[in-house]
Amino acid sequence: MAADTGWRPIRHPVTPDGRITTPPFRRLAVTHALALSGDALVTVALAGSLFFDISPTAARGRVALSLVLTIAPFAVVAPLLGPAIDRVEGGRRLMVAAASAGRAVAALFAAAWIDGLLLFPAAFALLVLSKTHAVAKSSLVPTVVEDRADLVGANSRLALAGALVSTAAALPGVAVMALVGAEWVMRLGAVMFTVASVSALRIVQVHPDAEDPCERAEAAEDLRHAGVRLAAIATGVLRASVGFLTFLIAFSLRRAHEPAWVFGLVLAASIAGSLIASVLAPLLRRRVPEEHLLAGSLGLVAAGMVLAVQLGGRPGAALAAGAVGLAAGAGKLAFDSLVQRDSHAAAQGRAFARFEAVFQLAWATGALLPVALTIPRRAGYVLLALGCGTAAVFYVTGLSAHRRLTAHQPDAPALATPEPGPPASAE
Repeated sequence: MAADTGWRPIRHPVTPDGRITTPPFRRLAVTHALALSGDALVTVALAGSLFFDISPTAARGRVALSLVLTIAPFAVVAPLLGPAIDRVEGGRRLMVAAASAGRAVAALFAAAWIDGLLLFPAAFALLVLSKTHAVAKSSLVPTVVEDRADLVGANSRLALAGALVSTAAALPGVAVMALVGAEWVMRLGAVMFTVASVSALRIVQVHPDAEDPCERAEAAEDLRHAGVRLAAIATGVLRASVGFLTFLIAFSLRRAHEPAWVFGLVLAASIAGSLIASVLAPLLRRRVPEEHLLAGSLGLVAAGMVLAVQLGGRPGAALAAGAVGLAAGAGKLAFDSLVQRDSHAAAQGRAFARFEAVFQLAWATGALLPVALTIPRRAGYVLLALGCGTAAVFYVTGLSAHRRLTAHQPDAPALATPEPGPPASAE
């Protein structure tokens, strides 16, 4: 017999009768990719309709109103759909399926009214259901991952796959719009949503949803876990930084009459930062817990803004966008995994709904500052450095206090320590 080297070939799970099954996480990843493909096609279709027929020189007040309206979908998702995800048996999987099915119907309705005013309520429904999918997907991840130590890796794989698939879907969407019009792109999106809905129904949860009413009664206490609250504040600061920097650079480049390719350069730097975060975060998680990743993300923004002040001009803007994209991407992956790790299984739907509502409010608040006020770019970098630096100190100090508290309360949830996972294998 050959010596045991510790290596094992990758095998698909099989049922008792010998049939090969698809790993639950892979089914979720496929469903998520299909849903984001539909979202990308809807975005392309709306860009070719009257929905985005707004002059780029629109007044600041109109831009501010648009920012406020981005918060509206969470006014529906947080109080209504979040608790519903937790209460219904198998609610997370069913909510992912229902969100895709609802978007398929809304997309067909939008295609029929692509040039009419009824497009706006259809677009609003698409946005609400897209946020519903995001919340349900985040709460579903822990139920399809075997090892909780791999939550950051699982979230990062979903984020990376979503970004790549969305980009790939947008390209044929642009071609279809040029050939036959935006309404057919919307119909193609409806097809993708339909397939995503069917795919969601085939997801098998490794860890079923909690069904005990007593567990649901205890869930509200878990949402008040001090570590989760501290992490939510830190993530909110990162989300506000994204909104602030986006409009700070947009308005400053417009005032400087910069060419369009400069906008593209800054956007590419931000996207590159997010993609790097999806690859880098799970590697760092093998060495440090989620809390340290989140604290490091705040410190990265502060350091990046100091360098951006030194560089100035176009290189400074690209560096600032890349640093914030990287930090916000890594921080969000860490936060999602922390909530999945520490929040009660019976409350994760409402937890993600509530936190996403807060984060969207933080993003809009951060974005409103450079919209309402004319802030020089370098002054904006300094404000971001001070804000994120202060938040990093506050978060680390709060974690230390929380650690001392839990040391005297053995039953309280303590901070996680990184656990070596199994050798990486393809999903």
